Amino acid sequence: MVDRMDLQGLRQRLSETVNGHVGFDAADRALYTMDASNYRQVPLAVVVPDTEDDAVAAVAAAREFGVPLVPRGGGTSLAGNACGGGLVLDLTRLNRIHELDPDARTARVGPGVVLDDLRAAAAGHGLTFGPDPSTHSRCTLGGMIGNNSCGAHSVAWGTTLDNVVELDVLCYDGRRLTVGPGLANPEIDAALHALADADLAVLRTEFGRLGRQVSGFPLHHLLPEHGRNVAKALVGTEGTCVVVLGATVRLVPVPPARALAVLGFADDVAAADAVPAILAHSPLTVESLDERIVALWADRNPDPPPVLPAGGAWLFVELGGGDPGDAAGKAAALAAELGVPHQVHADPAAQRVLWRLREEGSGISTRMADGSEAWPGWEDTAVPPRRLGAYLREFRALLERHGLRGLTYGHFGEGCVHVRIDWDLTHADGVAAYRAFIEEGADLVAAHGGSLSGEHGDGQVRAELLPRMYSPAAIALFARFRQVWDPLGRMNPGMVVDPYPIDQNLRFAAVRELPLTTAFGYPHDGGDFARAARRCVGVAKCRNHSGSVMCPSFQVTGEERHSTRGRARLLYEMLAGEVITDGWRSTEVRDALDLCLSCKGCLSDCPVNVDMATYKAEFLYHHYRGRRRPASHYSLGWLPLWLRAGSPVSGVANAGMRSRRFSRLVRRIGGIAPQRALPELAARRFSTLARGSGQPGGRRVVVWPDTFTEFFAPEVGLAALRVLRAAGFDPVLPNGSVCCGLTWVSTGQLSVARRVMRRTLRVLAPELAAGTPVVALEPSCLSALRGEVPDLTGDPLAAELAANSHTLAGLLATHAPQWTPPAVDREAIVQVHCHQHATLGFTDETRLLTGAGVRIESLPAGCCGLAGNFGFERDHYEVSQALAERALLPAVRAAGPETLVLADGFSCRTQIVQGAGRAAVHLAQVLDPQAGQ
Repeated sequence: MVDRMDLQGLRQRLSETVNGHVGFDAADRALYTMDASNYRQVPLAVVVPDTEDDAVAAVAAAREFGVPLVPRGGGTSLAGNACGGGLVLDLTRLNRIHELDPDARTARVGPGVVLDDLRAAAAGHGLTFGPDPSTHSRCTLGGMIGNNSCGAHSVAWGTTLDNVVELDVLCYDGRRLTVGPGLANPEIDAALHALADADLAVLRTEFGRLGRQVSGFPLHHLLPEHGRNVAKALVGTEGTCVVVLGATVRLVPVPPARALAVLGFADDVAAADAVPAILAHSPLTVESLDERIVALWADRNPDPPPVLPAGGAWLFVELGGGDPGDAAGKAAALAAELGVPHQVHADPAAQRVLWRLREEGSGISTRMADGSEAWPGWEDTAVPPRRLGAYLREFRALLERHGLRGLTYGHFGEGCVHVRIDWDLTHADGVAAYRAFIEEGADLVAAHGGSLSGEHGDGQVRAELLPRMYSPAAIALFARFRQVWDPLGRMNPGMVVDPYPIDQNLRFAAVRELPLTTAFGYPHDGGDFARAARRCVGVAKCRNHSGSVMCPSFQVTGEERHSTRGRARLLYEMLAGEVITDGWRSTEVRDALDLCLSCKGCLSDCPVNVDMATYKAEFLYHHYRGRRRPASHYSLGWLPLWLRAGSPVSGVANAGMRSRRFSRLVRRIGGIAPQRALPELAARRFSTLARGSGQPGGRRVVVWPDTFTEFFAPEVGLAALRVLRAAGFDPVLPNGSVCCGLTWVSTGQLSVARRVMRRTLRVLAPELAAGTPVVALEPSCLSALRGEVPDLTGDPLAAELAANSHTLAGLLATHAPQWTPPAVDREAIVQVHCHQHATLGFTDETRLLTGAGVRIESLPAGCCGLAGNFGFERDHYEVSQALAERALLPAVRAAGPETLVLADGFSCRTQIVQGAGRAAVHLAQVLDPQAGQ
C-alpha cells in the first residue's frame, strides 16, 4: 500500500483530473468495504467517475501511485470480487445506452447500465438481453461481464459470455482497446496466440464442458475453432485483467407469449431428477424453489404468498409460444407428461408474483425459521443437469455429516444450485468447520464433472479451490493470461490468480459479540443489535429505482449512502470501529440516516427484512442522548402534546397559522420547511364528537383515536363509527388518553416513547383483559401498536394489543366476514401507506373495495414522500416533493373529477392536497353508509 504522503498525492491527483465523486473520507470507504459476499476489505479510496475519460484518469492516478484497482458495478457479487483494499472504481454512472440496433439485434452500452434499463429499451423492439440474474433491477452490464452472470433464462439464451460481441477495455498500463472475434493488437495477439497454441489439449478438454462452467477464465475461446475471441475470453475475469468501459452485446427476440408451469415435487432431489425430461421440451427457464423458502416468505410478509401445487419443492418452467393459448398448451402438455401436481399460469401479472417469490430466495434464505443465520459460500455450484439429482443426494449427505442445514433453490435447468448454509462464521472453530466443508464440497463437485462457480465467479470464496477442479497446467494458464493484460498484478489482486485463502478477510471478524445496551429488544435477532445490523447481505434490492417502496431517498438521489444497504453498511462499520471510529456519535451514520424516511419499506421489500426505521430510531436515541436535538424533534416529535394544548383554542391557533408572519416564525423555530402549509386543527376533537356513539348489543370494539384523526380529521373517525355500527359492532373509544408514541419513536426519543406507551397500556388494560378488539384508522399508528409498542415496553399487555389490533378492513374481514358494504360505483386510485404496505398488507382493503363495486387503479408501489415528520422538516422538502412527483401527484392530477382518490394515511392525504390541490379520502369514508346521502 502507499504511505501517507503518497495517499495525499493520490487524493490531489484524483481531485485534479477526475470529474465525479472522489471519496477518501470514512463514510465513502465504509460504504465500499463489502459486496454481497462473506468478505470485507477496507478500500483506500473510492472514485465514481462521470465519464469514460474520468475513469481513464482515475486508472492513470492509480498507476502513478502504484495503487491496486478494484472495478465495481452494482456490488451484488456473492464471491467477494467487488471489494478490495485498493482504489475502488465504481462505474455505475457510466450508464448510457449508446446505441440500440434492432436490425442487427445489438446494443452498445456503458458498464454502468442497469440490466432492467437495457431490457426496457429493447422491449419496444420485441427484444431483450437474455441473461437475467435475480438482481436484474440493479445489477450492471459491467458487473455481469465481470462475473459472466447467467440468470433464469440461460437455458434458452446462454450466459453473458454467449451474448457479448465486443468489449471496450482499459488496461492498467493505460492502453485502450476494442476486442472481439480475432485478437487485440500485435503485442497481445502474439502473446495470446502462443498461450493458446501451447496448451491446445488442456483448453479442449478442461474448458467449456458445461454451460455454467464459470469458474476460472474461459480461455477455450482463444482456440482457433472458437474464432480466437478475445472479448469472450475476458468475460468472467472479475476485473483482474482489464477495466470494461463499454460493450456491444447481442439481443434476442422475446416470444410473443409465455406460460409458466409450476410443478410440485416431494423435494428438491425429486425435482432435480425430472430436469432431463423437462429440457426435452425446450423450456425458456427451469427454476427451483424449496418449501422452506416459501414458509419464510409467508412469515415475513404482510400479504400471503401465492398458492402453489402440493409438494415440498417446485420447478418453475417457462415455455414460449406464438400466443397465450399456444404457450399455455405447451406448459399443460409438459405437466401432463410428468404427471405431478401443477399449475399453468398464462397471465403475466400472476407470473410476476411467482417470479418475485423465486427471485427473493437469495435474501430470504439468509435466516432460518428459528432465526439462525445462513450465509453464502457454497452459493452457485453447477453440475451437468443429468447428474443433478445424484449430486444433490450426496450434497445432502455432506451437510448431514457436518451437522449443517441449507436452503436450496436455483437454476436447475443448467444444474446450478444456490444454497445458504448455517455456518458459524463468527468464531474460529466455526470458520475451521467452514473450510473443512468447502474443501469436501469442492471435491464432490469435481467428482460430478461440475464447476465450483456456476454464476457469480470465484472471487475470494472459490479461487483457492480451483486446483481441485483444474489441472496444474490450467491453473498456470490463468496466471499467464492475466500476465498478458496486467503484468504488475494490480488489477483486483487476490482474485482467481494468487488468491486469498477462503477464510481470510471474512467480514464477521470485524463485529463479533459486542456488549451493547439498546432501547429496542431485537427479538428476531436474538436481542443483538450487531446481528440486526448484519442482516443486510448486500443483494441491493434497495437500489431499485422503481416498483418498490424501498428505498425512497435512493430513488431520488441515486447515492449508495441513501440506500438501505448503504445505511446498513455504515452501521456495521460503526460497530466495527475501524473506519468509523466514534460509535453512536458518528456524523457519517447520522448524515446517511438523515434522508431515511422511516417508511419501513425495507421491512417488507428487503428480502432480508432489514428494519432501517428501527435502526434509525435506535441510533438517534444514542446519538442525541444528553445533547441538544434538532428543532424538529421538539416540534414534530412532541406533536401529540402540542396539539392537545392547542385544541381547546383551535380557532385562535388556526388564525395564527394563517398569519404569514406568525406561521413563518413557527416554522423557523420548529425546524419546519417554509414551503409547507401547516394543517389546521379541527374545531372539535374526534373523541368529543364521538361521545355517546356506541351501539349497545353489538360486539364491543375500541376505535383508536390516533393523533391525526383526533385533532385534524375527526370526519374519518366518525365515518368509521358509522361503518362499524352498520356492521353490527358497538364502537367505543378508550376510557382515557392514549397514544402509540410513534412521533417520539421516529425522532429517536425512545425513553419518552416508552413512558407514553406504558401509560397507554394501563388505560387499555380492562379492554385488553376482556379481549376487546382494537381498530386503528391510521396505518402508521397500527404498525406501531403491533411493532414498536411490544418491542420497546416488553409488556405482556402490549403483546395482547398487538395480537388484537386491526385495520378497519381487517376487523371486518375477521369478525364480520358476512357484512356487505354499501354499493359504490366509482373508479378509484389508491395510495397505499408505506407502513401498511410493509407491516399490514392491503388484501382485506382490496376485497372490501371490490365488493363495494369500486374499480381500483393501484398506483405503482412507492412512498408519498411526506412520511410523518420527514416531509415537514426544513432540509427534506425537496426530496419529499421529488418522491411525490414520481408517480403519486401526476396520477392524482390526471384523475377525472369523479374518480376517488383513496389514501388511509394522513401524511399521504396531506401530500396529495398540498401537492395536487385535491382532497383524498379514507376507506372509512368510502364505505360510510351516509356517504351518498
